[in-house]
Amino acid sequence: MNYIETLGTKSRAAKSRLACASTGEKNRILKRIAEKLVECTEQILQENEKDIAAAREHGITEVMVDRLRLTSERIQGIADACVQLVNLEDPVGEVLQGSTRPNGMKITKIRVPMGVVGIIYESRPNVTVDAATLCIKSGNAAILRGGKEAIHSNRILMNTMRDAVQEVGFPADIIQLVEDTSRDISIQMMQANGWIDVLIPRGGAGLIQAVVQNSTIPVIETGTGNCHIYIDETADLGMAVDITDNGKTQRPSVCNALETCLVHQAVADTFLPALKDRLDGHQVEIRGCERTKAILGDVVVPVTEEDYATEFLDYTLAVRVVDSLEEAVEHITKYSTGHSECIVTESYSSAERFQQTVDSACVYVNCSTRFTDGGEFGLGAEIGISTQKLHARGPMGLREMTTMKYLITGDGQIR
Repeated sequence: MNYIETLGTKSRAAKSRLACASTGEKNRILKRIAEKLVECTEQILQENEKDIAAAREHGITEVMVDRLRLTSERIQGIADACVQLVNLEDPVGEVLQGSTRPNGMKITKIRVPMGVVGIIYESRPNVTVDAATLCIKSGNAAILRGGKEAIHSNRILMNTMRDAVQEVGFPADIIQLVEDTSRDISIQMMQANGWIDVLIPRGGAGLIQAVVQNSTIPVIETGTGNCHIYIDETADLGMAVDITDNGKTQRPSVCNALETCLVHQAVADTFLPALKDRLDGHQVEIRGCERTKAILGDVVVPVTEEDYATEFLDYTLAVRVVDSLEEAVEHITKYSTGHSECIVTESYSSAERFQQTVDSACVYVNCSTRFTDGGEFGLGAEIGISTQKLHARGPMGLREMTTMKYLITGDGQIR
């Protein structure tokens, strides 16, 4: 039995206890986890500092270091998110539909946990808590594999949560951390048929593709975010600058940040200088087409085909001037990862056409793509943003972490 099979055996032994837990019992676990995280803040920060130091030693950018960093405020925020989950409706046991067949059999369709959920993710240690607590509330045992760059933070967070789980009277193995971050162990996890019921990758394009291509167990693909904004010819340009600035600079290292701005040629001469003035405050590099360069001058870096397909996760923005909404949609169709796109427009027909023709999980009119988030959608914590179309799409909250089961009751019927 290999390393992952050993963890899987423990998870499967513990999952029934959690799957049968009442909402009150699960909420007690979450409350104790929240309390324990705050109580252990100093120890968590000490371990996190080891990851920060190692990241800087390896030349990781400050934007990516920020993804790793924990502070007292961030730990309190993580704990608050646990409490928010307590207040959310428990999807397990929800009756979806029911019927009585002509032969008298009663059929009820209900929500149930998936079983053992494996999650492979990168960088951000808060995901360790988000993923574990979301699995607990939805009744799933969890095996979590974070990146090696956050191993000290992930280990202390997991140990803290496991202590809290045991204090409430549940087996600690309902949540487990894969502490061996080697590629071989990742492959084991992707091929753990019989031990893991579903695998969810959360991270960059390389990680997600590796999981999709190598996994022999079902995968829910959470996508990279090559997100676009289109500034229509009827747009309120002040609003357009605000939304583009927010989408790019409020937190550039996350998947719902903007990577490409498409601008209708009728407003480009006015909009682009105003946008540049705003982005200069954050030292955003603009990579633009020839028409963008003609308007803004030599400060524009010539854009490449690769730039249009890149999730920068940094203070870099690709810009293209287009002649129509249709051209903008064609561009998005070609380069988008299917995550989140936005149109800024005062035209109802343009807004409607954009939302109907853009095939992404979240399509916005006149508001920032930064709202693609389980909390902002009222779902509480999320596992990630699914960009696929089967089982779940968009922010994956509690309901998306369940499956269905049919309960059939008869009184002797035979076929």
